[in-house]
Amino acid sequence: MKSSSALLEIEGLSVERDDVALLRNISLVLPRGRTLGIVGESGAGKSMLGRVLSRSLPPGFAVRANGLRFAGIDLLEASAGAHRALLGRRIAFIPQEPMSALDPTLSIGRQFALHLARLGVPSSQRRERSIDALREVLLPDPERLLSRYPFQLSGGMCQRVCIAMAFASNPDLVISDEATTALDVTTQRHVVELMRAMQAKRGTSVVFVTHDLGLALHACDDIAVLYAGDLLELGAARSVVDTPRHPYTRALLRANPSLVGERVQVEALDGRMPGFEELASITGCRFAARCSRAVASCNDAPILLQALGDSAVRCTFAASASASATDTVARTPMPAMHAMTDAPFLVLRGIGKHYPAPRGIGRNKARFVALSPLDLSIAPGEFVGIVGESGSGKSTLGRLVMGLDIPSQGSILLDGKPLDASREMWRRRIDAIQMIFQDARSALNPRRRLASIVTQPMESRSHMHVDRARRALDLLDEVGLPAEMGNRFPSQLSGGQRQRVNIARALCEVPRLLVADEIVSGLDVSMQAQIMELLLALRASHKIALMLISHDLAVVRYLCTRVIVMQRGQVVEAGATEAVLANPQHLYTRSLIAAAPHIAPIPALHEL
Repeated sequence: MKSSSALLEIEGLSVERDDVALLRNISLVLPRGRTLGIVGESGAGKSMLGRVLSRSLPPGFAVRANGLRFAGIDLLEASAGAHRALLGRRIAFIPQEPMSALDPTLSIGRQFALHLARLGVPSSQRRERSIDALREVLLPDPERLLSRYPFQLSGGMCQRVCIAMAFASNPDLVISDEATTALDVTTQRHVVELMRAMQAKRGTSVVFVTHDLGLALHACDDIAVLYAGDLLELGAARSVVDTPRHPYTRALLRANPSLVGERVQVEALDGRMPGFEELASITGCRFAARCSRAVASCNDAPILLQALGDSAVRCTFAASASASATDTVARTPMPAMHAMTDAPFLVLRGIGKHYPAPRGIGRNKARFVALSPLDLSIAPGEFVGIVGESGSGKSTLGRLVMGLDIPSQGSILLDGKPLDASREMWRRRIDAIQMIFQDARSALNPRRRLASIVTQPMESRSHMHVDRARRALDLLDEVGLPAEMGNRFPSQLSGGQRQRVNIARALCEVPRLLVADEIVSGLDVSMQAQIMELLLALRASHKIALMLISHDLAVVRYLCTRVIVMQRGQVVEAGATEAVLANPQHLYTRSLIAAAPHIAPIPALHEL
């Protein structure tokens, strides 16, 4: 990765709090026009790199480095004003959670105009520049979109607005923090191609933070694998994915479901990422506690980063890992899944949703149809995947099932009885159906502690306090969070951890159906694997059903019995998941599959 035309040079970077290194001795070089992928689990330190570059770390953090240079400018030595002048102009950021990043009180056009004003764009040009930028990220009808507010857009559309704003200044460096998490596969592919086009046009470099190794393979030139603040592996993207040298990299790949090949069981990593309190006591390899190959010497002292050809690996067994990279270990095939009974408990009959024409448009204009009438039934233990691009009607369907919106036509029957607006039917609905929302930050009360949040559904019951406390511990454990986190607030968590809390709350009363809107889109592959296995375990033990709204076709293939493909509010294809994905009949389904980034299943190393 060395280059004489380096745009960003990081040498020996450490971020410390109370003498504990949260990032430890990180060295990276990003040449002009290249994309560097930063991958790892939630809590690995990926987003912290962006906070260092933007000088936005909270008080109490100390940054130390032998060098942190952007285009020849030492960012650690630069004044706060000089550093701030780079942000938004030469260094642009695409946030992880667009609905929180955009101001809900301002229209999209107003927010874009304010951003362009800061860049020095004349007022006479701002509207046209905004429209061009929104059109470039495939947002439909950008002229009309300028008058809308963030809450009127889907999560994917809000993310595209943030991406358009980031590229509006033609920056030298773009830091993309999980920017494609909320996007459907076709828009995700377009955004990657857009970044590539910007690089070809003016040498833009990209730091691409992601938990999706398949996407990193297709989007990045090089990949850096982080774990608990340590850089464990660094090399060309194809080399890191095809011949991973570090046990952690291989474990991440084996936790990833595949869209191609045999449908095999994912393997979640044992244990969890060490927290801040634990890092202080770890003197050696921070991954050793979860590594099946670790020996006593791994815990003695920090492992040095070893150069192996064009790659670098921080592992005692780096050389032997390379030699064993072709070793194979049989993986457990996944059995075909079917509904546990032919009798559905939830039936949708001709359910549809439309909205009046916008104000100012004549009555002769057609109404906006968000969801054309459809029929759907769900039986106990049946997992149904709903896929399609942003704006296809997936979330509208989920909101209608949950009762968060009123259908324009049709009916919903639970155990043969129509779900109306009566108090009794609402009680029955929330007992049977729970929803996991897409934006975990806005779904969690910032003033409540986690133990209170995950057991919130129990407040309408006459549970004893001790029962609620015990249930909180069980729920946190089920979604892979340590018990001590029960006393924290949502603001103290990473994005992936907040989503785990969101999932735990929905599971509190063990509903019959989970409506999951992008349930794992914000999670790293290891936690994604744990959540998928948790859902399958709940299916086996409680016959829980799932309506999975997702743009991740590999996850849908792994979990779902049936798949429904939607386009512009209509069902264009439906059937058994394996049959539809292996032999799609509709052109639109084929385009979704073609756009999905995927990697072949990765074998494991033999135990030493």
